[in-house]
Amino acid sequence: MASYEINGGNLLNGTVTISGAKNAAVAILPAALLVSGKCRIENVPDISDVRILLEILEGMGVKIYKPERHVVELDCTDLQYTEPDPTQVTQLRASYYLMGAQLGRFGKAHVALPGGCNFAARPIDQHIKGFLALGAEVDETDNYIAMEPGENGLHGNRVSLDMASVGATMNVMLAATLLPGQTIIENAAKEPHIVDLANFLNTMGARITGAGTDTIKIKGVNSLKGGCYAIIPDQIEAGTYMAAVTAVGGNVLVQNVIPKHMECITSKLEEMGAKIINYDDSIRIIRNGRLRKATVKTRPYPGFPTDMQAQVCVCMTIAGGVSRLTESVYETRFFGYCTELESMGANIQINGKTATVSGVERLYGATVCAHDLRAGAALVIAGLAAEGTTRVEDIHFVERGYEDLIDKFTALGAEISRIED
Repeated sequence: MASYEINGGNLLNGTVTISGAKNAAVAILPAALLVSGKCRIENVPDISDVRILLEILEGMGVKIYKPERHVVELDCTDLQYTEPDPTQVTQLRASYYLMGAQLGRFGKAHVALPGGCNFAARPIDQHIKGFLALGAEVDETDNYIAMEPGENGLHGNRVSLDMASVGATMNVMLAATLLPGQTIIENAAKEPHIVDLANFLNTMGARITGAGTDTIKIKGVNSLKGGCYAIIPDQIEAGTYMAAVTAVGGNVLVQNVIPKHMECITSKLEEMGAKIINYDDSIRIIRNGRLRKATVKTRPYPGFPTDMQAQVCVCMTIAGGVSRLTESVYETRFFGYCTELESMGANIQINGKTATVSGVERLYGATVCAHDLRAGAALVIAGLAAEGTTRVEDIHFVERGYEDLIDKFTALGAEISRIED
């Protein structure tokens, strides 16, 4: 197992370029299964989740070419139905998008239950509700989901989600794109990567409107043709580097971002004392002086993202006064990383869905363990801000979603290295 060794205390200065959005890429790549032709997808992040997903697709018969590091070409022209490798499927959460894509392309699916970060119970009941509404018969066991057409066949329909689930919204979009009739998703999630998936499918010939609102309409088409598409920048990766500058101090230009997507994050960092300057496709963040307390509640987009909860919590640990952080999406997400931060000197009290964070003068280096992707990123930030040396273990979680993290932080002046055990 590898770990990160961090010598904290160095200000962050310079420029960092943000990669393509992980949460968009892991849905758009399976969406290529719907295309009877060749797709060229650009700005694909080079992270372990993407690499595993490409291996799964290749095992299903997709012809895959990588002419450049961040470009993937997929050819599904003559693709035949093949079940994805269950061992690989259980390695990542986003493998559930294979369900909707296979149901849409072949009218059936048999996919192992997904894996990924285990920071909270994340059922897929809303996905299944959507598939049932589209006319599928669903057989769910402890190990897999199997689907085939019901008595009246697969067809467009109205799908009213009980909660604004990102995964369910995208999975229903995938399943409905090639079905006859119109599908209307009510109470749809609005995150930027949902819009990106819709734009990708529309570029290939789909007829999807309303993505980014709470009502999405999909008029089924007979087929999708190939084309070229570039994935949006990663909102959470950008937010992570901005939170790092906020916690550590410095002056960094964050390039390849969509400032509009970042407003839910930058507004809170400004509240805590960071200075934000927006440009067309970049953001400069400057932090001098001690941070101020803040109150943050995670919400579905355009609210503050749950995937930034742990990173902003690190900023709160060294801010003046008492901050409050409320998690409204995955209430058990505090457990694990907060204990690790306390071992570094943080003062955090958890009561149900709310963490009360009393700011301390400084954090101290320690050996800590990453329990999931975003918690691991938060511990890296804590190590950069701490006095002394921090060792972050179980970094395979971090490398699921952050490309070239060592190189990017090193270029900003951080002392961080990857240690092979």
